[in-house]
Amino acid sequence: MARKSSNQVSAKRSSPVAGKGKAARVKPAKARSAAEAKARSAAGAKARSAAGAKPAAGTEPQWTTAEIAEAFRRFEEASPHPRGELQHINPFTLLVAVVLSAQATDAGVNKATPALFALADTPEKMVALGEAKVRDLIKTIGLFRTKAKNVVALSQQLVERHGGEVPRDREALEALPGVGRKTANVVLNIAFGQPTIAVDTHIFRIGNRTGLAAGKTPLDVETKLMQVVPERYRLHAHHWLILHGRYVCVARRPLCEKCLIADLCKWPGNTTNAPAA
Repeated sequence: MARKSSNQVSAKRSSPVAGKGKAARVKPAKARSAAEAKARSAAGAKARSAAGAKPAAGTEPQWTTAEIAEAFRRFEEASPHPRGELQHINPFTLLVAVVLSAQATDAGVNKATPALFALADTPEKMVALGEAKVRDLIKTIGLFRTKAKNVVALSQQLVERHGGEVPRDREALEALPGVGRKTANVVLNIAFGQPTIAVDTHIFRIGNRTGLAAGKTPLDVETKLMQVVPERYRLHAHHWLILHGRYVCVARRPLCEKCLIADLCKWPGNTTNAPAA
């Protein structure tokens, strides 16, 4: 019987084991590292979510009246006159900008609105501009087709029912196409100086994570905030909280080490117990 060549023996040793299908491949170190990092990130997110549920459920120490007042005192001291980040010219353009910002970033909206507002800064001009042109000008914003339709429709209603002016009451605002409670609160607050609190994803997260204003819905959180925030701070409260949630108490990994109210926060996942600077 002929002896097998060394090449044949080598090929057999490197081939898959009979009956086992293809040989199992060992993942490269880089792939393993990425997979492990992803698993750690998922575990961390789950742990943070669980920790955030404790204050919301009232199982952690709750904020005292003095602590709430101190938190907003610090916010005011750090930023006495906070401003919203949506660019606008007047109450009408503010209303349009807030409608466009639904499920979109303020930065993204701000890139599209200068050209739009240069052509239409009043309801009358927006109606004259027409849906097709509005759609073309805001096509970089998510859901731009529906939003273009709503912007023209609400402009038409402002002309027909309100003399081309943005109404100063919630009921009339919420009757406009594309306008919900949050949008109405923003307009009432920024355009007309009413002490409303517009609960977006950032405020909803902060309210539940910290235990400051726990609630299952944005309206629950808004109602609680209106109850606990001292009256002198209510005008700017939603600005302080939105900016805090956008830049410090972020969703994935809160920057507790930079937080003004870290020593007051009731979140069990707080990464620092040191007094705020």
